[in-house]
Amino acid sequence: MEVDMEKSKGSQVAEGRSEHPPSQRTKRPHFMVALAAATFTLLAIATLLYSLGVPNLDYRSWRLVEGNEWTASVQDDAKLATWRAGNQGTNISSTVAGDLYLLGVGKADITGPVVEINLMGYADPKQLGTGLRQRLYSRAFIIGDTSKPEDRFVYLVLDTQSGDTAVRHGILDGLRALGPEYGLYGQRNVAVTGTHSHSGPAAWLNYLLPQITSRGFDKQSYSAIVNGALLSICRAHESLSPGSLSIGSTNIEGANINRSPYAYLANPEEERKHYEHDVDKDMTVLKFRRDEDGRDIGVLTWFPVHGTSMLGNNTLITGDNKGVAAYLFEQSVRKSEGNAAEGFVAGFSQANVGDTSPNVLGAYCEFGPSEGQECDFETSLCDGRNEACHGRGPYFGLEDAGTKSCYEIGKRQYEGAMEVYKRMEEDTVPVRGRAVKSLHTFRDLSNYTFPHPNGTVVSTCPAALGYSFAAGTTDGPGAFDFKQNNSGKPDANPVWSAVGGFLHSPNDEQRACHGAKPILLDVGETTSPYLWSPNIVDIQLLRVGQLLIIVSPGEATTMAGRRWKAALASHARDTGFLNSDDRKFADEPIVLLGGPANSYTHYIATEEEYAIQRYEGASTLYGPHTLNAYIDLTRATLPYLGSHAPGVIDPGPSPPIHTNKSLSFITGVVYDRPGFSKHFGQIVTDARAFYTAGDTVSATFIGANPRNNLRLEQTYAAVERLGNDGTWSRVRDDADWELVFEWKRTNKVLATSEVTVSWETSERTERGTYRLRYYGDAKAFGSGVITEFEGISGEFFVR
Repeated sequence: MEVDMEKSKGSQVAEGRSEHPPSQRTKRPHFMVALAAATFTLLAIATLLYSLGVPNLDYRSWRLVEGNEWTASVQDDAKLATWRAGNQGTNISSTVAGDLYLLGVGKADITGPVVEINLMGYADPKQLGTGLRQRLYSRAFIIGDTSKPEDRFVYLVLDTQSGDTAVRHGILDGLRALGPEYGLYGQRNVAVTGTHSHSGPAAWLNYLLPQITSRGFDKQSYSAIVNGALLSICRAHESLSPGSLSIGSTNIEGANINRSPYAYLANPEEERKHYEHDVDKDMTVLKFRRDEDGRDIGVLTWFPVHGTSMLGNNTLITGDNKGVAAYLFEQSVRKSEGNAAEGFVAGFSQANVGDTSPNVLGAYCEFGPSEGQECDFETSLCDGRNEACHGRGPYFGLEDAGTKSCYEIGKRQYEGAMEVYKRMEEDTVPVRGRAVKSLHTFRDLSNYTFPHPNGTVVSTCPAALGYSFAAGTTDGPGAFDFKQNNSGKPDANPVWSAVGGFLHSPNDEQRACHGAKPILLDVGETTSPYLWSPNIVDIQLLRVGQLLIIVSPGEATTMAGRRWKAALASHARDTGFLNSDDRKFADEPIVLLGGPANSYTHYIATEEEYAIQRYEGASTLYGPHTLNAYIDLTRATLPYLGSHAPGVIDPGPSPPIHTNKSLSFITGVVYDRPGFSKHFGQIVTDARAFYTAGDTVSATFIGANPRNNLRLEQTYAAVERLGNDGTWSRVRDDADWELVFEWKRTNKVLATSEVTVSWETSERTERGTYRLRYYGDAKAFGSGVITEFEGISGEFFVR
């Protein structure tokens, strides 16, 4: 998270040194105080709320534009037959570019409630959404075997903090509800990954721990993700046609650093000397090219950097730096005259993200006696405390909650991906091999016993979080007196120990199992009112040709990811795995890691990093052998990705799904009122008549609560330009980074509110006459009827 949760980390100060004394700055929330209070309340009334119903999801249709419904219709088998009929005599298993596969891409809106729900990632109950800077999306990529269409997989990239057990369960239920055509997609071949953005709505996760700071579960937030993910899969499915895949890579400097270098240095020197950097700088790009016209339909990239560019004091919904990268790439190919097809989709997936940070200038003390100095290298403390230690993004010093730094880190990823994409016309590695395979199984890591590489037999443990988990990270420090690198007797505020003991007191066996980790929260053994964190985890691997993808449920650190990928590649080589295809070729296996996916299991550190017990080690749930357990399980299941699999893999124990009994203290919208002698959409403050390119244009309207209508696949705000023919056309909407929608409650009792729409113009803004438009939905008192309305600013000229 960063409950990453950047646990319990508190709200971050604005990026840059504050001009105010500490007493006047925004106070950081004491997460565990909130946790303790919430827990007592939850347990007291838990049995009263068990009857909460599971969200009713409309899987058969989604309203795309007013008056139109989308439904599934096209059979990909029929499309494949049509293609084959027109390509008689073509060897579909071998082309100059590589082999042909069934390829499809799709994208859909998953933006949940943008106000009054806290943001997911920093675990701050006070970080409530106040508006929208950028819509969130699900991007779906389907790869299938042309000769065996049932062999296929879906890789989803969601603009969310992570994948999730309940979200994936809802997606799979939705696919079953779509009928036989979608029966090809299921547990085995659907991977649900998140970009790890820390600036999206919360309240959609399956387990209790991340629900606490969001005041429980919100079905509107959950349904937006599930339904949007389904729609993206359906659009990808509808677009399926034969095509080729190719791989390229580049080195991106200045987009990530290691935020726990002290823990990284605990890894063996002999191992570290094989790598130039303490984070992976390589971005891998997988290009999707349609065969019928040679057009590119999408790219899927992997690069590790935390989605913490937007800081803990940000309250606007965004996709963080990877959302920016995807937006810039899709905008670029849409405007160019290159080889991109209409509907091109760019997915920017995470990789071994655990100890990475986008705050590339390093971590410094932002207040106190050590203000301006670097934080302590081992503990990330400033004058013995951690609250003042903050990472600095490339535009440190701006009071913008990290906005410009976020855009810059996203831009650097976009530029790297675009450089590879263009170069791939001349220099690329084709994906070859007929096999398209996938596997999935659940495994209980509360007590998984396996042979350790050193020859001993070891076991994992029920999930638990250590004291340094509460210290947070330099991307989002925690509160109280916790420090990172805490592997001895905890020396912290007693409230933390009190809360930990209230949940479940770990016994001697549990403490011994977790070794160097002093346990703060014994979450894997706390089941009241329902399980706090997962013990049952997803093991999933995907394969197309020589490309293998590890779908990781947790945030693997840099070295953990390197070991995991190397172990799988070595096993594939040693067993002749790739040559199990119906022909032999000399391609080396290419192993990628994507996540956090499917079920969020916090972090995966190496044993050496675990022993240091900084944040990442303390957040490695299943004890010191967590990484080796994952490696052992993926090595053991690898044969199931061969052309001649050894049977059907054991599905394993199913995890609990809590959507039908999750607690919720999130109140709905009661009603909206415009105020005496006013009307919805009325202008409160109008735009000026003239602006210079680079200015910010804004207008404020009488508004209503945007939770009344998420306006999925639509917009809350727009910029319109007057054409030479006298008609207005939309040139920006709330999917665009530079158009900001903000909502403010002006009177809780009277239920009045205002909306401000702001357009950040640039030097590239075209001269002309413009206006702003606001789209709202008001809920009537008593009847609850929701009525649409609009507000339009005065005309203004940008020169």
